[in-house]
Amino acid sequence: MKVLITGISGKIGRMVAERVLKSGHKVVGIDRRPWPDAPKGVKIFDADIRKRSAEEVVRKQKPDAIVHMATVTHLTALVTEDRQRVNLEGTRAIFDFAHEYGVGHVVFVGRHTYYGAGPDAPLYHNEDEPPVGVMTFPELADLVASDLYAGSALWRYPEMNTTVLRCVYTLGPSRHGTLASFLRGQKVPTILGYDPLFHFMHEFDVASAVCAALEHSPRGVFNVAGPQPVPLSLMIRVTGRNQFPIPESLFTRLTGKFGLPSLPPGAIAHIKYPIVIDGSRFKEATGFEHQWDEIQAMEAFRWS
Repeated sequence: MKVLITGISGKIGRMVAERVLKSGHKVVGIDRRPWPDAPKGVKIFDADIRKRSAEEVVRKQKPDAIVHMATVTHLTALVTEDRQRVNLEGTRAIFDFAHEYGVGHVVFVGRHTYYGAGPDAPLYHNEDEPPVGVMTFPELADLVASDLYAGSALWRYPEMNTTVLRCVYTLGPSRHGTLASFLRGQKVPTILGYDPLFHFMHEFDVASAVCAALEHSPRGVFNVAGPQPVPLSLMIRVTGRNQFPIPESLFTRLTGKFGLPSLPPGAIAHIKYPIVIDGSRFKEATGFEHQWDEIQAMEAFRWS
C-alpha cells in the first residue's frame, strides 16, 4: 500500500510516517516544512495542499490512502485568513484530489474540541453530537468547518472510504501541540474557582491510532481517546508547573504577560469546562488500545 501523508513534517506526521514505513508500506508526504533526516524511502514534496502542485503529487504518485494532517490547530494561534484557507480550503482540496484520482481511503485527523466546552455539556461526548465548538470558541470555527467538510465526503463520495478522527489533546516528549503550548511556561493560568477535567493521550498513542485507522479502514466519524481524563490542577502539578489562578474578569488582560501564555478569548470556556469524549466506537472498529497511561504521558512531557 502507498500512503500519502499531508503535514508529514509535523511531529505526529513523522511518527505516523515511521510506523507506516515500518509496517512495510510506501510513504509519500506533502509539507512546506523540511524533514532533513527523513527515513530512507520516504518521498517528501514541497507543495501547498490547496494548489495544483499538490494535485500533481496525488495524480502522479497514485496513493492508495491519504492521511490528512495538514491543519493549523494551536489554541494560542491567532485566527488569520491564511489559517482559515489552509484548514478549510486545504481539506476541501485534498478530498477533491482523492476523489478525482481514485484514492480508496482518506483519513482526516481532527480534534475533540469540535464538541465545545460549556456548563451544560454532557460528561462524555459521542460522535452524534453537534459542533458546539463553533459557538463556544469562535476561533476554532475553521477547524470545525474542516471536520464537517471531511464528514460530508461520506455521502458526497460514497465510493471512497472516509475516516474522520476526533482526537483528544496530545502530550509527550516532543512538547508539541495545543496542550503542550499551554503548559510550556512554568506558570499555567487557570480560572479562579474552576478545575475542569482535561482529556489527552500520549502522542505515540495518537500516531498508533492513525495507523490503526489505516489498517482497519473504518468508515465514519470516530472519537479517539486513550486513558482517563485528569483535573487541570493535577496535570499542572505532575508536569512540574505552577498553577496561576486568575479571576475570570481579569483573565484576558493578564494572559500573554508575566510569563503566561497568550490565549484567544474563546479559550476561557476550555479552561472552565471539560471536553471529555467516548472513544468506544473507535476501539470496537479497530481494536485500538492505548499503551501509555495519563501519568506516563504527563511525565514524558515533563522530563523530555
